[in-house]
Amino acid sequence: MSDPVRRTSEWVYEGVWGVLAHALRVPRTPPELPVQPGEQVLALHPSEGYLRYLKFQFWIALVVFDGLVFAGWVASVVAAPSLGILISPIAIIVAVLPDIIAYVGIHVLYDTTWYVITKRSLRIRTGIWVLNELTITFENVQNVTVNQGPLQRFFGIADVTVETAGGSVATGPHGTANSSLHAGIIKGIDNAETVRSLIRERLGQVRTAGLGDEPDTRAATRATPWQAQHVEALREIRDTIRSIAH
Repeated sequence: MSDPVRRTSEWVYEGVWGVLAHALRVPRTPPELPVQPGEQVLALHPSEGYLRYLKFQFWIALVVFDGLVFAGWVASVVAAPSLGILISPIAIIVAVLPDIIAYVGIHVLYDTTWYVITKRSLRIRTGIWVLNELTITFENVQNVTVNQGPLQRFFGIADVTVETAGGSVATGPHGTANSSLHAGIIKGIDNAETVRSLIRERLGQVRTAGLGDEPDTRAATRATPWQAQHVEALREIRDTIRSIAH
């Protein structure tokens, strides 16, 4: 794509994106999670390879869909030329309009997808028309895996799947809670192994520190062993009680 065409495409997309962001109140910044002062937060965005991956799927679907529309239009022209000419504008709209909507939707989906990792939890935000945020606390994580198909390997991306014990919370529009999910997927990143190692490290830190990150005070309150003078004092008390009883 030449520079003028690329700049025009970006200008058109930014204009459409600005209208959608304003109308739908779509945030372009990563979601926030409660953190402690000075805590480092990692905010991830899908890589550019993921955008190319989505566009590749888009072009494949476009060729198939537009091919079917064109074949139907040709068949109508052969069967009834006047009818075929009459429906030509409709065929063009049917072929072009969904392509434009899908192309813009791919960019909006890419821009609104975020993954935020804190010391204790992971939050995944996805969606176009409806934004969905999935929060997973590391106490509930059972397994962390990297998944990569042949096409993803070609584009240099992979997915990180975080499996939980059912303790995750999905937040829908207006802050409503959806049904619990059992897996969160960090899609389309080019550093999947690093992210998996980071999550496993945070998982180990949380489990070592405990659910509340509170120091273990049991040792301080645990009773000390009996000493000889304690035993002797108890014996004297016992003997005194026996002498009074007799």
